[in-house]
Amino acid sequence: MPRINRWLLALLLLLMALSGCQTAPKTTAPSAPSYMISVDQLAVRLGLHVSFTNGRYVELTNSANRVVIFTHPGGSVYVNGENIGQTGTVIMEGSTVYVSQLLLPRIRASLKTAAPITPSPRYTPSPSRPSGGQTVVIDPGHGGKDPGATSYLGYYEKEVNLKLAQKIAWLLKKQGVNVIMTRNNDTFIELNERPEIANRVNADLFVSIHHNSNRSRSHHGYTVYIAPNASEASRRAGRLIERYLAQTGLSSNGLRTNDYRVLVRTNGPAVLIECGYLSNPSEAANLYDGNFQNRLASAIAQAILEAL
Repeated sequence: MPRINRWLLALLLLLMALSGCQTAPKTTAPSAPSYMISVDQLAVRLGLHVSFTNGRYVELTNSANRVVIFTHPGGSVYVNGENIGQTGTVIMEGSTVYVSQLLLPRIRASLKTAAPITPSPRYTPSPSRPSGGQTVVIDPGHGGKDPGATSYLGYYEKEVNLKLAQKIAWLLKKQGVNVIMTRNNDTFIELNERPEIANRVNADLFVSIHHNSNRSRSHHGYTVYIAPNASEASRRAGRLIERYLAQTGLSSNGLRTNDYRVLVRTNGPAVLIECGYLSNPSEAANLYDGNFQNRLASAIAQAILEAL
């Protein structure tokens, strides 16, 4: 082989070797700047813990406070239901959410002093209430692929329906009532199946939990519904629930009739409650607040106990 060809071949082999030793540059997600802080760190510094996160908002809580940080562009921060301003820049790195450290003093200034955790109130059975054997079906509206209304604050109706229903069920079970939930998690249940669950167990009362919405943000208050041809037992349960809910601070839109399928297809007494308007900024904040949910659950449970 001529010398020039041997030289070219050696050069080509050298270039191929060098090329094979090269590795592609690593790409890494941009690190959060120094003025940012993870929400986990934020929670620790505020004496809170991260109780919920779903990509749309993060919830930080302790026994006295609830902080909701909305992470979408233009989102706001709510402390105990009060809007304290916009969240500002948010950076997502994997499952970690970073926010500006400037939120730290703003949130801290609005926090309440944490109080010792007190147990939920216990209820003394009413002497007029029949002793044992009653079955109540609690129906958290929507679920799964059916989110229901979207609140002013960005959360879904199906979430608060379930939370409130679970609290009502817990209070009733404490009093010896047999409680059946149409769903106990984020599951889609066909509309016709909900009253059928009550019919199969011959329920003494069917209570469907919902939250309302309207294009106008000024609409507010709760509404209790019964079927147009409702039995006297349904009417009595509806009146009691409407009366007890009036003690929670929400305004009442009264007891009304509607041919909702879950009402007209339930054989026994049936009531549907629209617990407030998620489209109303003030009610949306209250209805998502755990303490306010406890107040609603207590009122509804007391009404159910008296109705049985």
